[in-house]
Amino acid sequence: MNLDGILGTVTDALKGLVGLGVALAAVFLVVDILQPGTTGIVGNVAGLITQFTDHGVVGIITLIVFWSILSD
Repeated sequence: MNLDGILGTVTDALKGLVGLGVALAAVFLVVDILQPGTTGIVGNVAGLITQFTDHGVVGIITLIVFWSILSD
């Protein structure tokens, strides 16, 4: 097995895990909107964005890079 095959397999596995995490976050978000306070994901996402934006331009750039990695 060559290095490209191994890296491709690892990349595909990580993309699958990230996709699963994003899907679960979306489900938890809907559940938290329908039943407020059950999962706490709205507060957690708001806190995460606040942590990024508290650091000014560097935080915004980091948030954009993070988002571009997740959306790929």
